[in-house]
Amino acid sequence: QVHVAASGGGLVQPGASLTLSCTATGVPLNTYAMGWFRQAPGKEREFIASISGSGGSQILSDTVKGRWAISRRNTENTVSLQMTDLKPQDTAVYYCAVRISAFGSPTTIPTEYKAWGQGTQVTVSS
Repeated sequence: QVHVAASGGGLVQPGASLTLSCTATGVPLNTYAMGWFRQAPGKEREFIASISGSGGSQILSDTVKGRWAISRRNTENTVSLQMTDLKPQDTAVYYCAVRISAFGSPTTIPTEYKAWGQGTQVTVSS
């Protein structure tokens, strides 16, 4: 059984940095792509970043490109989202997910991800 867990959220001031972590058990992460999404109150789920099973291919949304980075440590079954220059509009619940598929490439499509974590809240406020 696959279990995905996101952590690292919190309350930070605008301009601060925060790193979210996602761990997954029950699945060989070096095979599957991982993704980060977020959902703010009253808004639809939004794609943020995705990384291939090997870590060699990544996709970042235009909203966060240049500010954030995604990385993975397969030896620890962990994917991280390094967030810098946080803005109030980044406030949301952040979810990580595993693309359990024969395709190990990253994707922006949420329905491609079959295992989701519970989410971690990020609040950016002064």
